[in-house]
Amino acid sequence: MEVESVSASEEGESLIEAILEKRSSEEIHSKIKNGAPLWYQNQEGISALHAAAYNEDLPIIKVLLENGAVWNSVDDLGNTAGDIALSFNNEDCYRTIRDAGLRSEFFLSHLSSKSIEIDAPSSIILRNEDSTAAGSQSEFLNSPLLFTKDENGQAICKVKVEDEEIGVMMGWEREIMKQTVHQLVEEHPGVSSLKVLNIGFGLGIIDGFFQSLSPPPAEHFIIEAHPDVLKHMKEQGWYENPGVTILEGRWQDVIDDERLLGLGGLDIVYTDTFSESYQDLKEFFEHLPDLLSGPNARFSFFNGLGATNALFYDVYTNLADLHLTNLGMVVKWSDVDVGCDDGKWSGTRKYFGMRLYRLPIAQMAIQ
Repeated sequence: MEVESVSASEEGESLIEAILEKRSSEEIHSKIKNGAPLWYQNQEGISALHAAAYNEDLPIIKVLLENGAVWNSVDDLGNTAGDIALSFNNEDCYRTIRDAGLRSEFFLSHLSSKSIEIDAPSSIILRNEDSTAAGSQSEFLNSPLLFTKDENGQAICKVKVEDEEIGVMMGWEREIMKQTVHQLVEEHPGVSSLKVLNIGFGLGIIDGFFQSLSPPPAEHFIIEAHPDVLKHMKEQGWYENPGVTILEGRWQDVIDDERLLGLGGLDIVYTDTFSESYQDLKEFFEHLPDLLSGPNARFSFFNGLGATNALFYDVYTNLADLHLTNLGMVVKWSDVDVGCDDGKWSGTRKYFGMRLYRLPIAQMAIQ
């Protein structure tokens, strides 16, 4: 085993060096054909795909990806090959890597939905098993939450994972939620009597914007499972708000509640859950044809998965677009500038690192 490991390392190093030194394509192709490990990363975390991205060598990038190079491996600086291509403003190289990632995640998502056990690298669908409150819904629902404010008066809902505090929702999201509600209700023909569903109360930011509409929704349903959030909602008087109905539980357990199904369809649906994977979100997508009232109904979700890395965020955004399109929906995307101020994190783990938030608004396509 030790000999094989050393041999693989040597072959991997040799391939990376050949690419970085821009040796002939024949030599590079030969190394790949002879089994040089495309997964290998050197001491700086650089893979063959990283090396090709540094050289902006599109033909070699394509060959590496076609032969199984890992599109989402990160170097010691946290960069993927796609990030490197993006830093050079090389759109062709970036799109080639991004599209390879999209195909991979789409395929893995399909297999996961069929309950087929798979073993392949993926940053979104397949992750290392996370049994903490950050990655396990059951653990999250059993973990205490803290509702507080930072030194700037920003509202924060946090959960503690081992020795780290993680933001479940933070006040800086207000502009995202404000723009989301605006686009969900703008020129909606039923704006005077909306039937609204939100999954995941958090700090109540988006529900507050819904309630501030004139007039407020005729029917406003909120699905929330965490006992501390439910307690917080009771303290704030949400249970007594006219037209508001709280459905206690996970959305998976209450989505078929007769109080929802008996409405004849919802005009607006929004979801923003914590500690769920993309596969959970995709599963929710599949309920939309039964939940929405018709072509005028609108759907949105907090588009935050993979949002600490530009490539992952782009792949995830396009993956969601593909799955919604396959359900017969048309998605309009717009940008919300959320800035790059690290001070807004107040010592919690950073869960959104992009300057621009990609805001989705989806409607059923008119047949």
